[in-house]
Amino acid sequence: MQDQPNYMFTSESVSEGHPDKIADQISDAVLDLYLSKDPLARVACETLVTTNRIVLAGEVKTRPDVVIKADEVAHAAIGVAEKIGYDQLGFSFRNLALDNHLHRQSEDIAQGVDRDGAGDQGIMFGFACDETEELMPAAIHYSHRLLESLADARHQGRAYLLGPDAKSQLTLIFEDGRPIGCDTVLVSHQHKAEATQDEVREIVREHALKVLPDGWMCEEDKFYINPTGKFEIGGPHGDAGLTGRKIIVDTYGGAACHGGGAFSGKDPTKVDRSAAYAARYLAKNVVAAGLAKRCTIQLSYAIGVAKPLSIFVDFHGTGSVDPSKTGQILMEVMDLSPKGIRETLGLNKPIYQPTAAYGHFGRKPTQDGGFSWERLDLVAQLKSSF
Repeated sequence: MQDQPNYMFTSESVSEGHPDKIADQISDAVLDLYLSKDPLARVACETLVTTNRIVLAGEVKTRPDVVIKADEVAHAAIGVAEKIGYDQLGFSFRNLALDNHLHRQSEDIAQGVDRDGAGDQGIMFGFACDETEELMPAAIHYSHRLLESLADARHQGRAYLLGPDAKSQLTLIFEDGRPIGCDTVLVSHQHKAEATQDEVREIVREHALKVLPDGWMCEEDKFYINPTGKFEIGGPHGDAGLTGRKIIVDTYGGAACHGGGAFSGKDPTKVDRSAAYAARYLAKNVVAAGLAKRCTIQLSYAIGVAKPLSIFVDFHGTGSVDPSKTGQILMEVMDLSPKGIRETLGLNKPIYQPTAAYGHFGRKPTQDGGFSWERLDLVAQLKSSF
């Protein structure tokens, strides 16, 4: 894209009530439960949601003195559906059945992590750019914020005609490599039976105008709201959901590379998650320090090995310093071993359920340590290093 000064680019988001996102949030709710009892717990929790049923599977490991009862796991999982607001035919928090198939972590995997090595091999990417204040690509940023605004209104009763399940898709116009407006707004939003398409359309319009910068709103003939005409049956009753199926929604909306590994349900010994957070942390600080307008960082790991196998930095032609030298400097300013990442970013905490809807990146750090990878506390050090 950076080689084309004028173009259009599209990114998609899904709401907290989308079936795959319900699964992600449940997986992370289970993870948070374990970390709240044992900060060093190992968790790999996969979730399936379908009509009035939740199925959990995966591996866990805690200290011998830590006991987590089945009803605690059920309460955490079903509580996600209640918080989202699912109380409808086919998927209601009041009568959900839960099948729990979590079991002990493989000792073959555990032995590598016990040596402070990575929990698996893989490649991870982090990205930042100066298209928004959050240093995120604009298309995914506004797609997230639109659905988040609609969900807030629904929870507050101001958009009571809407249901929990929704998707957004924004196509932005770029001139000279910068976003200047929105060509197309597409939203498919679940609604109650009594809602008309025009009512849903006007609710979405209000929030699109609120979220998009002034003057960015698309033309009326490119404002697509529920193009099929009706979206009453939604959530897991309309479409089953699985953990880890929205990895591009979770990251950069297709504007940057993705290593392929999903995040939700994985404790921070899994570099699929923690190293992707570290790469975003470094890339964001690089851009905030003014070293580049766009920055991609790739890390690679081997199971059981602490040191990254490689680090690659790409400024996409926008850098003010040499990217080939930047990798070594980044290795000096941050310990990129799995243990070092966990300690630097404070990842052994129950902070993950909020990450599982509306993006893992571009969010504000919280007082409980959540979204620590969005901090800008390396800017001064990076500036002085160059």
